[in-house]
Amino acid sequence: MSHAVRDSALIPSVARLAPSAMPSEGDASRDGATLRAERLRSIVAEHYASLWRFVRRLGVPEADAEDVAQKCLWVVSQRIGDIAPGKEKPFLFGVAARVAKAWRRETRHRPDGGDDRLAELPARGPDAAEQLDDRRALVLLDALLASLPADLRTVFVLYELEELTMAEIARALELPAGTVASRLRRARQAFEALSRRVRRDARAKEGR
Repeated sequence: MSHAVRDSALIPSVARLAPSAMPSEGDASRDGATLRAERLRSIVAEHYASLWRFVRRLGVPEADAEDVAQKCLWVVSQRIGDIAPGKEKPFLFGVAARVAKAWRRETRHRPDGGDDRLAELPARGPDAAEQLDDRRALVLLDALLASLPADLRTVFVLYELEELTMAEIARALELPAGTVASRLRRARQAFEALSRRVRRDARAKEGR
């Protein structure tokens, strides 16, 4: 499923994520259950697209991204009462970082044919479509992120791309603030070094 999934197509699936959160006849806590269900629907509607994109950027392939995202939402549905109002995104992304890490650990021995998506794209020409340019840029970004160590990549994506604050990242990942700052600094240095190498290689190819 594309990351451009419509929210309206996702919201009906919430009931399957947390049946215990759905109201039922004769349930004394019906009002509370209804509020929890509505809150979960709101989280899905507001954050699913960015959640899908986030797990992709943590190394989960497109074929598995929806399953991983659904696992994240299931965890959130079980802990909906623990999420402070206004802190839904940091909480969700903290869960996603842990779920994606578990996924990588479980699939590390899966056969991998390599990621040659950038090489497979047609070379950029003078009349290249803007859509192709955007696609190449996204593929290049994914390739650069994939080259970062997982712990650095997670902090980098949360701060630079998802725009969480340092404090939110520290809470989401359950890390000391100093560790977050150190990882972000090292991630920026590594990302810049990789970017320079890509630019240098591109200039070398153009000069052939």
